[in-house]
Amino acid sequence: MTMRRPIPPRLFFPLALGLLAAAIVASVAFGSVSLPLSAIVAALASKLFPWLGIGGSTPTDEAIVWAMRLPRALVAALAGAALATAGVQMQGLFRNPLASPDIIGTSAGGALGAVLAIASGLSAVSPAYVPAFSFVGSAAALVAVYTLTARAGGAPIATLLLAGVAIGALCGAFTALAVSLAWKRWEVAQEISFWLMGGFDSRTWLHVRLLLPCVLVGLGAALAYAPELDVMSLGDEDARALGVETRRTTWIILLAAALLTGAAVAVGGVIGFVGLIVPHAARLLVGPRHRVLAPACAIVGAAFLAGADLLARTLNRPEEIRLGIVTAIIGAPYFLRLLLRPTA
Repeated sequence: MTMRRPIPPRLFFPLALGLLAAAIVASVAFGSVSLPLSAIVAALASKLFPWLGIGGSTPTDEAIVWAMRLPRALVAALAGAALATAGVQMQGLFRNPLASPDIIGTSAGGALGAVLAIASGLSAVSPAYVPAFSFVGSAAALVAVYTLTARAGGAPIATLLLAGVAIGALCGAFTALAVSLAWKRWEVAQEISFWLMGGFDSRTWLHVRLLLPCVLVGLGAALAYAPELDVMSLGDEDARALGVETRRTTWIILLAAALLTGAAVAVGGVIGFVGLIVPHAARLLVGPRHRVLAPACAIVGAAFLAGADLLARTLNRPEEIRLGIVTAIIGAPYFLRLLLRPTA
């Protein structure tokens, strides 16, 4: 089978950034009420550059663009970048094409942590409790899966999937328990139930500020340790022989992936398959070197989830389809294709 030739980075990144910009503009333009590009530009100019005195913007347009759709589009893009970057780190670390936040239970751990923050009322005290608890849950689940696969002598597909299913089921059981205990408070239980299906409705600039630092730190770690991750794909023994501190690198990558997953789950709920399908698509486009692959995954993941969120808002408007449903419909067939693909 012939290998696809990677697209040169100097050509790929401008095209990918253009696709991301188009996805964000479309997310702002379309919804229950569609806005022309001129209205979007006028609303943004009125908010960002009020001293210019650019007219043509109405308070309604400004509220729709600035307070509702733009922060939601940016949160979707940041969450997509986080999940895709976490996925490519996990696939590189486990040397397994099926590793991703939702498949190996990391998203379930993050969901459990966030649900505990919501059900306990801590999220009402400070919104920062949700990403903090979600990070702890994601980290605990990821460490558990890594420990189980390491004790089994590596990360074969069967071991990784079984460990992920077990940890995910355990986290799901505790999540269901937390929801059932919170059912007496109907509004809290309803909030948790809708949140677990994934979505970015009612997201604000506060969520952008919560998510952006986590994405920058996680992506920075992915770029800083990209050469080590390339070498570790040869195996731990070969990596140590070439001077890589495999234990230290492993824990840093695990924590970075957990931070990215926990932050994305905290603001968007459980959104599956982004960390699985985006790294595969990006790897086909730019090749396997993580210094190029990691930022490529971040940009493609951002564009993908922003586009998926737009579909969730517009396919059945004025009602919304939960985003987790849309990504599952897109990603589940691709996952089955990977699982059933014959190995060489």
